Amino acid sequence: MADYPMPKFHFQVDWAGTRIGFTEVSGLDVETEVIEYREGHSPEYHKTKMPGMQKFGNITLKRGTMPKDNQYFEWWNTVRLNTIERRDLTISLLNENHEPVVTWQIKNAWPVKVQGTDLKADGNEVSIESMELAHEGMTVKFE
Repeated sequence: MADYPMPKFHFQVDWAGTRIGFTEVSGLDVETEVIEYREGHSPEYHKTKMPGMQKFGNITLKRGTMPKDNQYFEWWNTVRLNTIERRDLTISLLNENHEPVVTWQIKNAWPVKVQGTDLKADGNEVSIESMELAHEGMTVKFE
């Protein structure tokens, strides 16, 4: 059996115990900030670079607008000054047997932006809505 890279079109998102279908998930990135330091009596003429704090990008979820399914906006409406319903998410890349191969565990996510679809009288596309989430951490697990 040959080894091939995984296709990216077969995935699932689980939030608060509910599996929701999405057409696109983006922003699964993490960056480690660099700390530069140099002692005054160092014989080297350059700074030492050390790993610092981690910084996580916002995650964007996109899906088709479904009649009578208002979960995006219900979650958005929980946002109040300094209070928000935070949720853990699990995003899984699936193999041909629908089993997780790579799993991203997202910690304490909350919506920072909800975008409804654009409307176009002469368009022939599916209505897509999106939600941008801030979060406090991500772990990646390979099954």
